[in-house]
Amino acid sequence: HAPSSGVILDVNDYPAPHPSALPIRMIVLETDGNDEWIERHTVADPFQLTPEDISLRVGAAGIVGLGGATFPTAVKLNMGRENHIDTLIINGAECEPYLSCDDRLMQERAGQIIDGVRLMLHGMETENAVVAIEDNKPGAYLAMQAAALPYPRIKVIQIPTRYPMGWDRQLIRYVTGKEVPVGCRSSEIGVTIHNVGTAHAVHKAIRLGQPLVSRVITVSGGAVAHPMNVEVPLGTLISELFKFCKVDSNQTARIIMGGPMMGDSLPHTGLPTVKATSGILALTQNELKNTDEQPCIRCASCVSVCPAGLRPLDMANNIRINQLDVAVDLGLKDCISCGCCSYICPSNIPLVQYFKYASGEVAARQQAQHKSEQTKRLIDARNARMERIARQQREEEQARLAAKAERERQKAEQEALA
Repeated sequence: HAPSSGVILDVNDYPAPHPSALPIRMIVLETDGNDEWIERHTVADPFQLTPEDISLRVGAAGIVGLGGATFPTAVKLNMGRENHIDTLIINGAECEPYLSCDDRLMQERAGQIIDGVRLMLHGMETENAVVAIEDNKPGAYLAMQAAALPYPRIKVIQIPTRYPMGWDRQLIRYVTGKEVPVGCRSSEIGVTIHNVGTAHAVHKAIRLGQPLVSRVITVSGGAVAHPMNVEVPLGTLISELFKFCKVDSNQTARIIMGGPMMGDSLPHTGLPTVKATSGILALTQNELKNTDEQPCIRCASCVSVCPAGLRPLDMANNIRINQLDVAVDLGLKDCISCGCCSYICPSNIPLVQYFKYASGEVAARQQAQHKSEQTKRLIDARNARMERIARQQREEEQARLAAKAERERQKAEQEALA
C-alpha cells in the first residue's frame, strides 16, 4: 500500500533503517500533496462478518504488531481461533523511556482502540480482553476505562511501572498468573497479546477500509527542540521528521530508532521510517552512558536484573571464544535484548551487542545448514531419479532384446517346418 497519493519514480536499492544501513529493495514515491484515497470498501456492521473474513481483511490491510515485533496480526488472529484463546491482552505498558506514542494514542483515540479490541475478539472467537496500562499513565488509563465501560468483556487494569513490563511473558505472568513454558507460544496456554496501536489499526482497516500506511512515532531526545508524537506516513525519511521537530544536528551525538534500551543506533538520518518505528531519538552526549569497556569484576549484577533468568556474563564469555552452541544451551534464544544487563554493568560491557551478534550468527549458520541439507536432499533425489531412469532403460532394453530373440526363434522354427 502507498502511504500517500503520488507517482512511483523508481524501484531501487536504498539504505535500510538498520545499524548497518545496508541497501534493500524499496519503492521511491513522489507524493502530490493531495493525500487522495482510492475507493474504500467498508462494512455497515463488521460484527456480521465471519471471524475468517475479519482475519482476511486485517491481512489484506498489511497490519502487523506495532509494539516492535511486527508479527502479522492476521496470523495471530487465526492462531487464536485454532488454539481456542480465552484471554486477549492489549499491551499498553510502553515501558521504554522517552517513548510516549502509545500513551498519546490511548488518551486521544481510546474509543477507536476499544472498537479494534472488540473486532479482534470477534476475529479470534474469544470472550474476554484485558487492557494493561502502566500506572504512570493515568490519563490513558482513565480514557481507556471510560471507553471500555459499556463492554463488560473488556477490562482495563493498571500494572506496575517496572521495566520490561511490556515483555509478553512478564505481562502474561502479571495479568493472568500463567507461566509460558520455554519454547512455547503464549497461545498454547490460552493467551495472546496485541499492542494498542495494532488494535487502532484493526479499527481503521475494518471500519474505514484503510490499510496500515501510517503510524504514530515519538520524536524525542535532548537535541530535539520540539519533542512530540507525530502521525507519520510510512517511508518518511528521518531527516524530514527531524526538520519538522527542530532537531539540532550539532548537538545530536546518537540517533536511535526505538527506545534507548532496546532500540538500534542508526548511522544517519537519510533512512525511512517503517512499521516497527515506534520512536526516533536524537540524544546528546550528556544523555549517553560512558562506553569505555572495562574488565568484568564478577559482581553478578547482570544476573540479578535479567528478567528471563539468564546468566548474561557466561553467555558473553562463550560468544567471545565463538562457542555459540554453548551460549545457545545457556539460553541465548530466550534473551529478549531488553538491555538491562548492559545498563547495570559497572564495567560497561556491551552484553546485548554480543547477544545480538550471536543470535544473528546462529540464525545464519542454521540457514546455511538448512540450505546444505536441502541441497543434499535435492542431489540425492536427482541421483535416485537418474538411477531409476537408468534402471527402466536397462529393463526396457532387456525386454526389447528378449522380444527380438523370441521373434528370431519363432522365425527359425517356422523356417524349419517349411
